Amino acid sequence: MLTNTNTKIEIQPFSENVGRKIINTENASILEINKEEVINLFKSYGFLLFRGFETDVNTFAEFSNSLSNGFMDYTGGAINRRIINEDGTILTVNDFKDEMKLHGEMYYIKKPPQIVWFFCANPPLKDGETTICDGEQFFHELSNSMKDLLRRKKLKFPGRLKKEDWQNKYKTNDLNVVKEICESQGREVQINEDESIDFKFICSAIHKSRTEQKDVFINSLLQAKKVNPKSVCFDDDSEITDEIMSELNEIAEKITIEINWQKGDILMIDNTRIMHGRRAFYDDQRDIYVRLCFPAFPF
Repeated sequence: MLTNTNTKIEIQPFSENVGRKIINTENASILEINKEEVINLFKSYGFLLFRGFETDVNTFAEFSNSLSNGFMDYTGGAINRRIINEDGTILTVNDFKDEMKLHGEMYYIKKPPQIVWFFCANPPLKDGETTICDGEQFFHELSNSMKDLLRRKKLKFPGRLKKEDWQNKYKTNDLNVVKEICESQGREVQINEDESIDFKFICSAIHKSRTEQKDVFINSLLQAKKVNPKSVCFDDDSEITDEIMSELNEIAEKITIEINWQKGDILMIDNTRIMHGRRAFYDDQRDIYVRLCFPAFPF
């Protein structure tokens, strides 16, 4: 049992090896539960869903503050996010309703966040489940030939932004500032005569988890190929074929866990091990917030 000063809280598994639900059964305050026990569960199981607590956006901020630091403001991020709080660290998840394939958050920059927090301000009427996948299990499911390929070749994510697009994304009119931000994120940048920019980012598809230093398949490949299938390639410019993507997408569906949101839910994800995504939805009710950060504890 996970305890606070006065009450007991039920813990339920998502699966044997990954994910735990922390269920409030006796009107406990999420701000009073034992942080060391939360940290130990998080390190062991990769993601935690806190459910049944009385929460709002301020509680979400206070609780995530108690376990995290180094909050990011999403400068240069891939999609549009509406800012919720004054310091720009609580954001809406996005501005569209399509499916999002499994991905590691911001694995198109050199130093992605290590923790991703979600808060359900309002669930969808139906669909719109957040999808979760254990990158350690994903790596284990890869064929030996795929493991060999992904160890030999890195992924290359190229892109181009027109002037008005980078001005909006990076919130500046200064190309030197944009170049400095991109280079600090590990992106190579070329400035064109029309003041558009070309950039590319190269990284491995396989990383080491922070907690156990095991091989993890975690990256942005599946979502990037969905959005712009012809642009993403290997670092030697060879094609990432349909056959490769078919194996990866089949594994993803085989081991995906779905989060069916309830109002007030808080989700804590280890972004060095766990990929996440989202099923498509069709109503305007879904309102999920996100915070990107680093742990305030040894990780």
